Amino acid sequence: MPEVELRIRIAPSLAEIPAETWDACACPAVKVLDEDNLSPELSTQGYPYNPFISHGFLHSLEQSVSVGGRSGWQPRHLLAEDASGQLLGCAPCYVKLHSQGEYVFDAGWADAYERAGGDYYPKLQVAVPFTPVTGRRLLVRPGPQAATIRGALGDALSEITTASQLSSAHVTFLTEAESCLLGERGYLQRTDQQFHWHNQGYATFEDFLSALSSRKRKAIRRERKEALAAGVEVVPLTGSDLTEEVWDAFFRFYMDTGSRKWGRPYLTREFFSIVGATMPDKILLVMARREGRWIAGAINFIGGDALYGRNWGAVEHHPFLHFELCYYQAIDYAIAHKLARVEAGAQGEHKLARGYLPQTTYSAHFIAHPGLRRAVADYLARERAYIQAAGEELAAAAPFRKDLAEQE
Repeated sequence: MPEVELRIRIAPSLAEIPAETWDACACPAVKVLDEDNLSPELSTQGYPYNPFISHGFLHSLEQSVSVGGRSGWQPRHLLAEDASGQLLGCAPCYVKLHSQGEYVFDAGWADAYERAGGDYYPKLQVAVPFTPVTGRRLLVRPGPQAATIRGALGDALSEITTASQLSSAHVTFLTEAESCLLGERGYLQRTDQQFHWHNQGYATFEDFLSALSSRKRKAIRRERKEALAAGVEVVPLTGSDLTEEVWDAFFRFYMDTGSRKWGRPYLTREFFSIVGATMPDKILLVMARREGRWIAGAINFIGGDALYGRNWGAVEHHPFLHFELCYYQAIDYAIAHKLARVEAGAQGEHKLARGYLPQTTYSAHFIAHPGLRRAVADYLARERAYIQAAGEELAAAAPFRKDLAEQE
């Protein structure tokens, strides 16, 4: 098969790229037959739909100036086109002037390099801003040339870094396969862990509870009861229910949490209006109301096989309400809609007791300076060993019944 002739170029905005063109690489869909109801449904060819790499989500960040402007995230998306100008591959890429909003922490590397007289910033970042969710980052159209195009995007990223005299390029929350591919091309490999809930074919939330140890089962029932004890009502909203009044309330919650946790929230108020209008059926907003007033909420995005929990906030404190809105309601939804898992965001060992198990995440890093590269490589070798050991220890402490584990 003849090699495809590729041209790599950079687009400073997704506004230059038609949504259907980008999504042909990011979210390729084909018609398949749903055997349950014999109706045609959209399914992603080879890749379950991931809302965060879609044109709709990424462009909403740009339109709302959550990225661009003075945010320190300057869009510089990589495009791989054939001789006719058809887009065959792409990568959501940004020039970064800091290391905020990434959830893969390299501030120590920056400090070391700058103490040695180097300039760590700007750097390149292939990522979904402010979103610690695993997904493809080297996006290609399905076809026999997919592996070649994916490799070309990885090579182009490192070549641009070197040619532009940047310190580094980072590809975060990519798939394990992409991490291995970039590792073969000289990128350093890093791992971390999150906690995901996995659906074992449960028909109801009680089915899930029955798989837990008696003590954990009772604790969760108590938490769910106490979360609503003060007359709190939980209201799930999606689609046309996502009104501006609802977004105003949720943004108040988001600002409260963001201001306390990292000083300056990353997402603008406009982002929620734009993304809510762009992809309303891919959003599940779980809101809490008491005495007719919205008091808390959690936003989720709906993927092809997963529910992705993102941000939460509240203006009233009620015991266990955070767990109810962010974890238990997400499990309820995943069971009802037969989703394979719930990904509830970064960090949080407290999720383990609620049925969320440790899951390895991956990132890949191209470090241009040989000395810094050697130092980071040595550090990452030790860090990977620690992450693996910690994951095994946490998995052994999972709350599931031991008799069920022995039957598997």
